[in-house]
Amino acid sequence: MARLLVVDDERDIRHLYAAELSDEGYKVETAGTGSEAAALLEGQAFDLVVLDIQMKGESGLQVLQKIVKERSDLPVVLCTAFSCYKDDFSSWLADAYVVKSSDLTELKGEIRRLLEKKESS
Repeated sequence: MARLLVVDDERDIRHLYAAELSDEGYKVETAGTGSEAAALLEGQAFDLVVLDIQMKGESGLQVLQKIVKERSDLPVVLCTAFSCYKDDFSSWLADAYVVKSSDLTELKGEIRRLLEKKESS
């Protein structure tokens, strides 16, 4: 069972993603800030991170840079309400970019694709 970390400052989004992804068979932990995410990443092993960009305090792009620097083997899906960040070079460090939607089909598909890719390498 793959372990996912969902990082988003919106509690309702964290709960929705955790419920939906748990239903898909994943073990899901959540964090509301970049510092919470860093603490969880330090103490636990995860297979993939779903990361919001616009958060209070540290932005998701800042968290992404730290993850890439410290855990380059850990796939990251940026999941944001704003498609404009696709043009930001720092977002290109992520393994996938999904625009938030109430339909999580695209997010689930990217997670599945990245986990399959990780297993096959």
